[in-house]
Amino acid sequence: MTDHAARAAELLAGHRASIDRLDAILVYTLAERFKHTQAVGRLKAEHGLPPSDKAREAQQIERLEWLAKEADLDPEFAKKFLGFVIQEVIRHHQRHQNQT
Repeated sequence: MTDHAARAAELLAGHRASIDRLDAILVYTLAERFKHTQAVGRLKAEHGLPPSDKAREAQQIERLEWLAKEADLDPEFAKKFLGFVIQEVIRHHQRHQNQT
């Protein structure tokens, strides 16, 4: 292996290690977020509130779009990602509604 190829392999390994750490952060962050949204779902169910809040969802999407731009992340990707998360949260909230 040439010095150039060895350096490239070293850089690749470093990037992959960073990606692995960031993936772990994403998973643990999502888990923490869902702990809070589960608590919200239980509160909504206990108080007869609807599982979704369109105004809140719109605010969150707008906020995430702004954050994505600030972070130099594709805002459309960020909106799709949050949309997926919101749908999963609503599904959990509906499940709580059905349990009460």
